[in-house]
Amino acid sequence: MKEFYINCDGIRLHAKLDRPNETVNGPLCILVHGFTGYMEEDHIIAVQKAMNESGVSVLRVEMYGHGKSDGEFRNHTLYKWITNALAVVEYAKKLDFVTELYMCGHSQGGLLTMLIGAMYADDFKAIIPLSPAWMIPENARDGIMLGNNFDKEHIPDKVASESWEVSGDYVRTAQTIHVEDSIERYKGKVLIIHGDEDPVVPYSYAEKAVSLYTDAELIPIRGADHCFTGHLDELTDSMRSFFRR
Repeated sequence: MKEFYINCDGIRLHAKLDRPNETVNGPLCILVHGFTGYMEEDHIIAVQKAMNESGVSVLRVEMYGHGKSDGEFRNHTLYKWITNALAVVEYAKKLDFVTELYMCGHSQGGLLTMLIGAMYADDFKAIIPLSPAWMIPENARDGIMLGNNFDKEHIPDKVASESWEVSGDYVRTAQTIHVEDSIERYKGKVLIIHGDEDPVVPYSYAEKAVSLYTDAELIPIRGADHCFTGHLDELTDSMRSFFRR
């Protein structure tokens, strides 16, 4: 494992690169956590190990305001994450051992994966959104953020719950994003894995996404919550099966 930082316009993004074999060229997957998440969460580590066991190198990166990366959580926005991800993709494309490129993200990282997939449609062999929270922009336009209501016409200075707080800029930027446009632009392979008892992102959003993509597969994890608690074996089995195919 190699630990380092990727520069994004002066912002340091904490990264770890795990390769199954240091001497062999092969595929690489960029792996991103979700809202309030970080790269050492159980489900992120489980996915990383399953990919490594499948012969895929994994570049885990923590986005702005998360984990050991620069920036305050309160000030992160989807735009900042998009800019971060663009820098990460460009870094990955320059690695001399990479033969194929994938991207995988959980929750807000899954939304990010859907957006970046469209921006680099010719570069990714497949994208893998896990429990993708692609309802965030739609909810922001309706005055909702993760169950918290606000005035959609007059954005407050902050939106907060008991465990997190973001600035109004998070909402302002989210309202401008239309994920359906990104779905339409990406024609490559898509694998969506989603727990059917997810209390954070309704499973219906996974069903809707798979119906809109050109070439998508949805694997439901029966009884699983948002982070696949107690169902990591099923999550990793699905990942290994995908790469075997």
